[in-house]
Parts: sequence; structure tokens; C-alpha cells
Amino acid sequence: MLDWWLPTNVATFGEEIDWLFHLIYVITGITFILVAGAFLAFLFIYRDRPGRRARYTHGSTPLEIAWTIAPTLILVILTFLSLPAWSRIKMSMPQTDFVVQVRAKQFNWEFIYPGPDGKFGTADDKSFLDELHVPVGKPVRINLGARDVIHSFFVPNFRFKQDAVPGREIPAWFHVTKPGKYEAPCAELCGFGHSGMKAWVYVHAQADYDKWAAENLKADASPAVPTTAQAKLDAPAGPAKPAAVRAAGQTEEKAKP
Repeated sequence: MLDWWLPTNVATFGEEIDWLFHLIYVITGITFILVAGAFLAFLFIYRDRPGRRARYTHGSTPLEIAWTIAPTLILVILTFLSLPAWSRIKMSMPQTDFVVQVRAKQFNWEFIYPGPDGKFGTADDKSFLDELHVPVGKPVRINLGARDVIHSFFVPNFRFKQDAVPGREIPAWFHVTKPGKYEAPCAELCGFGHSGMKAWVYVHAQADYDKWAAENLKADASPAVPTTAQAKLDAPAGPAKPAAVRAAGQTEEKAKP
């Protein structure tokens, strides 16, 4: 109904979230129209007119009870309607052999894959900055944590959002149905560089992912090409000198007694 103004959904549980979003949007939209309409009507009906004096009114107890009970019932109904989706997304974890550790830090996302030994926390782990590669059509589990302050890993196209909290490792998952490149910004204000804290999720067809993994995750794989953010972090404080100038400087230093 309102899909045209949301990012394209490419996750298996996206339809359930979108349905709830649309329902809440319709309810709040109707409420806004009723409240705004009543407000405008009261402005007209009770406008100042010559010879009309203001009078005190206590109000209507039944009306006050009604507009207290009505939103309470709406919230209770929405809670029960959202329980199935919440349970499936947050309270259960599908079986999968694809696990990635995600570590947030000011102001980058670090994605850690197990090396050839299949274990995390060993010397052969492979780490990538601001880029996550996953296969399409397969549940992906991420173990989310933060190294400094609270961050939030948000992929709009996956309908996925989960805070990353220092000192905690939070498991989460998604299952993508369409290959592509998807933006993953930080959705929690985390410092002066928050607006630039963004990663990309690359969803590959299985054959393409296998090729990428063979080139980047095997023991003798060469380091991945640094991302723009990584290049900025690794750049020297001052302007870089051309190679010839650096070589001349080194020669002069060697020539000194």
C-alpha cells in the first residue's frame, strides 16, 4: 500500500515489519485528521463574537474515560499483533553456518570473518573495514559489539536495526533474498563523526560469494583494498611527499657524517 516511499525490502521478515508500520501509520494518520479537524472546528465554533461571554465548564467524565481507554486498547492490540514478528525475529535464531562478528568503533564498522580454522579470536581471522560480504538466500548471523560507545547497525533495505553496546555481544540475523549493494549507516548518535559512519553490505549470488571468499578469506589471501574510511585513518598527519623527494632526503641523511 505505502511501499513506494520505503526502501525496497529484500529481507524475509521485511513484509511483517512493513505491515505493522503501515498499520501504525494509518492509525496515527486517522488520529491526526480527527484531532486537527476537531481543533479547527473548535476554533470556529468558539471564536470570539460580540456579546458572547466565556463560561466555565467542567468537561465530560465519560468522554475523558473514552479517550483514555481507546488509545490503551489500540496499544494492547498492536502489542499482540506484533508479538509473532517480534518472536520470530528477536527471540529465535535460524540454523546457519554463516557467522560474522561486527565491531563498531568511532567511526567505522569492522567485520570479522573466521579464517581457515573456522574459529574466531585466532591469528588467521580476516577483518574488513566498512564492507560486509554475504551470500544471497542464506541466513546470516552477526555477533554485534562496540569498542567505545553505543552505536546502532541499521540496514534499511533489510528492515534491520540493532544497537551495538560496549561490553556486550548481541546476536542478530537477517536473510536477504536479492543480490545488491546496501547502505548500512550508524543510527545512534555516537560523536562528531557520526554522520560519516557508514558501511556497505554486498550481497552476492552464491557463486560470486564463493569466488570472493576464495580470494579474501583463505590463509594466503592478500589484504583487502582499503576503503575510503580506512585510507583516511591510515593517512599521515601531514601532506605526503613524492617518492623521489623521500628517496633524496634519505640519501642526504646517509651522506651526513
